[in-house]
Amino acid sequence: MSSVPAQQKKLQKRLYRLAGEAVTEFNMIEDGDKIMVCLSGGKDSYAMLDVLLHLQKVAPIKFSLVAVNMDQKQPGFPEHVLPAYLESVGVEYHIIEKDTYSVVKEKIPEGKTTCSLCSRLRRGTLYTYADEIGATKMALGHHRDDILETFFLNMFFGGTLKAMPPKLLSDDGRNVVIRPLAYCKESDIAEYAQLQEFPIIPCNLCGSQENLQRQVVKGMLQEWEQKTPGRLDIMFRALQNVAPSQLADRQLFDFASLAINPQAEPRYLDVMSV
Repeated sequence: MSSVPAQQKKLQKRLYRLAGEAVTEFNMIEDGDKIMVCLSGGKDSYAMLDVLLHLQKVAPIKFSLVAVNMDQKQPGFPEHVLPAYLESVGVEYHIIEKDTYSVVKEKIPEGKTTCSLCSRLRRGTLYTYADEIGATKMALGHHRDDILETFFLNMFFGGTLKAMPPKLLSDDGRNVVIRPLAYCKESDIAEYAQLQEFPIIPCNLCGSQENLQRQVVKGMLQEWEQKTPGRLDIMFRALQNVAPSQLADRQLFDFASLAINPQAEPRYLDVMSV
């Protein structure tokens, strides 16, 4: 008999299947890729690494993985946790030590949310490091709920209709970012992380308050899902089924040139069908 509980095995199969679909449909991984797996020590990045290790075993192509964590020098950061875990699963890894914590504390007034600046500094460092180690792809642990939350945050507070694409080319064209968990639910990932007993490093070491706007949007989406189960799946499908002519972006669709087509077939009313 299998030593893996049935619930855990079922959940694992679902995550593997959904991640495999996302990777295939967006052509995230190609033969010979060197994928830099960005690990924060949170549930999402552990689950992503687990998924990629599975895909590495079963995929019909060959690709390599190298895990990278950025030690931002927050007080109390448990430096031993990630190296110990990565050595236990046999993954090559690098730890980047960069004191962005001091920069953030210097720039952001006390009591203000530090997450935005912190993430920008981290992202820039990781992009540069991917170049240095010759990584062809950078894997981030964002999931379906992250993507939907970002969509609503941009709409409510930024005045734009955009989210996090499952696959992204950086502005300078030097990095391709992939999000293998794009089809996976946060609740499934959280449950799986607990069952797998991943050594989670909490993202509260810097003492920053949570991103309040994101928490409000998260709560809104969770309430919608509770009232109408399956609504988040429908909304995520909407991000993949965009009709530019039904929006109002003049750069995306040529509204100015719309005119009657004089050669169009005449429309006849079928009185029998009324």
